[in-house]
Amino acid sequence: MQCPLLYRFRVIDKLPEKPSEAATRGTLVHAVLERLFDNPAVERTAGRATALIPAQWDRLLESRPELAELFAEDAGGERLARWLSEAEGLVERWFSLEDPTRLEPAERELFVETELESGLRLRGVIDRIDVAPTGEVRIVDYKTGKAPRPEYAEGALFQMKFYALVIWRLKGVVPRRLQLVYLGSGDILTYDPVVADLERVERKLLALWDAIRLATETGEWRPRPTKLCGWCDHRSVCPEFGGTPPVYPLTARPAGAEQDVQGRMDPVRAEAGRPVALEGP
Repeated sequence: MQCPLLYRFRVIDKLPEKPSEAATRGTLVHAVLERLFDNPAVERTAGRATALIPAQWDRLLESRPELAELFAEDAGGERLARWLSEAEGLVERWFSLEDPTRLEPAERELFVETELESGLRLRGVIDRIDVAPTGEVRIVDYKTGKAPRPEYAEGALFQMKFYALVIWRLKGVVPRRLQLVYLGSGDILTYDPVVADLERVERKLLALWDAIRLATETGEWRPRPTKLCGWCDHRSVCPEFGGTPPVYPLTARPAGAEQDVQGRMDPVRAEAGRPVALEGP
């Protein structure tokens, strides 16, 4: 949805991308907020949460040693200290938005998967699911960036509606509320979906997947320039910046040729949270 050519570079060509401080900070903050709920309710304090940061950072480095490159030239440790301090600020801000002593999540970092009647498989990882005593379901996602302007709210909610669709198809229950918690700006964006919303999302996903199948078959992945191009790791091979993409690794066929292509859809992580992305055949 953001850029078809970027999708090709990431999913089909699997071009490497450098880790970023912002994305890694988001991963760290998510880990801290998840682990905090391992403690009894009375111990879920801001101090306890920020105290988790060093150990979670060490754990992240152990699982992904390449992240050490972020601060390889920081001999004095000033950048790392400032970066960790920013993570602390995001964690502390969460306590002004939600009270973890009054929350008992039903699920944390929950992997979900379902298959639509069309055969399209949907997958995702949900930050938190709360279930009220009455059985109502709330899906919560943490964002370490700032809340979007109102005119861009629908784009931000697409990911949440995707999760709601998966839960509905899996359990037959429409979540009562979708909640985005923006730690960067201290805002909460909520939406209460209905069946018609989720049916529209399903139709959109099917249309999107049809477009991806066609591009996969023909090899025609067009760039979509936006302001986000400035943060893209692949400008050197993007024609919008004078680059030449690598040789297409799949067999390309003329558009319109009859095909039988199977694929799957798989949300992946990124700094802005967990935007829906699609994994090609």
